[in-house]
Amino acid sequence: MAIISFLTQLFGATFLLLFAVRMVRTGIERAYGGWFRRMMTSGSSPLHQAPLGILMAIVLQSSAAVTVLVAGFAGGGVVSFPAGIAMVLGGDLGSALLIQVLSLRHDWLSPLLLVIGGMLFLKTERRALRQAGRIVLGIALILISLDLLRDTMEPIRDSDFLPAIASYLERDYVTAFIAGAVLAFVMHSSVATVLMCVAVVGIGALPMSVGISLVLGANLGSALIPVWLCRDYSAQARRIPIANLAIRGSAAVFALFMLNSAMAAEVLRNLDSAHELILLHICFNAALLLLIPACHLLEKPMAAVLPEPTDNNPKFDNPQFRSVLSDNTDLLPEQALAYLRREILRMAGIVAEMLRPVMDIYASPDPERVKTINEQDEVVNAALDGVRRYSAVLPEEALSQKQHKERRALVDYAIALEAAGDIIVKRLLPLAGEMHKDGLLFSEAGKDELEDIHWRVTENLAIATNVLISGDVESARALLENKAEMAKIERRSRKNHLKRLDLGNTESFATSDRHVETAYLLKEFNSWITTVAHPILAREGELLETRLVKS
Repeated sequence: MAIISFLTQLFGATFLLLFAVRMVRTGIERAYGGWFRRMMTSGSSPLHQAPLGILMAIVLQSSAAVTVLVAGFAGGGVVSFPAGIAMVLGGDLGSALLIQVLSLRHDWLSPLLLVIGGMLFLKTERRALRQAGRIVLGIALILISLDLLRDTMEPIRDSDFLPAIASYLERDYVTAFIAGAVLAFVMHSSVATVLMCVAVVGIGALPMSVGISLVLGANLGSALIPVWLCRDYSAQARRIPIANLAIRGSAAVFALFMLNSAMAAEVLRNLDSAHELILLHICFNAALLLLIPACHLLEKPMAAVLPEPTDNNPKFDNPQFRSVLSDNTDLLPEQALAYLRREILRMAGIVAEMLRPVMDIYASPDPERVKTINEQDEVVNAALDGVRRYSAVLPEEALSQKQHKERRALVDYAIALEAAGDIIVKRLLPLAGEMHKDGLLFSEAGKDELEDIHWRVTENLAIATNVLISGDVESARALLENKAEMAKIERRSRKNHLKRLDLGNTESFATSDRHVETAYLLKEFNSWITTVAHPILAREGELLETRLVKS
């Protein structure tokens, strides 16, 4: 029974730690995700991007999350290879600095954070304050989980089992290194893994030398996480996670053998506190920043290892442009609806690709991109026709009432995606063309406002796609909250634009109609893509029938 009780407490503390880290990251992404994405794509100098990577990792509680975001932007050609590597290496240092902060013990801090976070999350209606409450609650739970972890390990510190394991790992530092890498990869969080190692070393359950090997292994494991998460990305996007793995992994292996050499072993015997273990972790990741000026040398080798496809015709090479609907009409209803969902996911992916370069096309004419977007719109239109035909041939008698509603909701969302694509092709792109023809550009303030709206819409489309996959009620609520927020932002942009007109801004006068219409069209695009949340919330009874006040 003692072993079962110990394992229950250990796994409970571990999963609470993972949940708390994810809770903080979710709150920050929902509240400030668009701002961070704009910051990541605003600069090109590697030395300028490294501090941003540090900040991103601290607030997102994960260097892997930073790497995945950077890889996505690199795949779209928005972030260069050297700048991306600098940001990723900065993210590694940021997560190490975060561990230093979270490892501090303040018994009075957790209850205070629980009170503040609970008040903000449960007693406020404003979305930003609620997400701030989620972040504060997550930090409090991280501190509580670490206390639970220390309390769990304390009773077995002097047992026969743990010293035997510790003695073996002390002799076989390679196994300890591999164990740290596996633990970080399985937990999908280097922050949680290193915090756990620090907590165990801090109570004396493991010697410092074993803790060092585990932490260095965690550095390798955390570099493996984004490689796995980006396995389906384009070749250009995967170059940065793999380059980061090569840099961080080889440095971790080198440090492992150096620190376990005879000379270093004498020095390590004088280290006896978890704080010194954290400092070694920080120093390791800080030393990697010295490699930033030489990171551009990896660009050609990575391009050789992961070359771009030679044929650039998307209609034949990109699976995104091929329908996934089955020709077999005798499928079970569950299978048929799964095919429909996959096809609509494909449509959502194409619409996302159409939306991404819109503001770039406003800034400078790009006939090739405009042509590609028009071709993509034709694919979306063809996909909608396929969805309608496929839905029509499904046998009515084989579908339950719930499946009827699901089929109708899927077809409705396919129509919404096609309408969103038409907004881009038939209204936004012609507006951009008119501006280029007249030689006009938005004012700096107006451009910033429209780019902010564009980023928010892009983020909402990603959330909508996740809702389509998961059917998650909380995400659906967040999507409709974002829709209401988008309406406020569009009104604020219109008000700011009118203020600039009153101040006599000539650029604002020249582009007045285009600015107001672009903001409105992006809001309309957002309205179409958020309709995926309506049937989910209606099913759960969380959607009002009318916004009118009842008399």
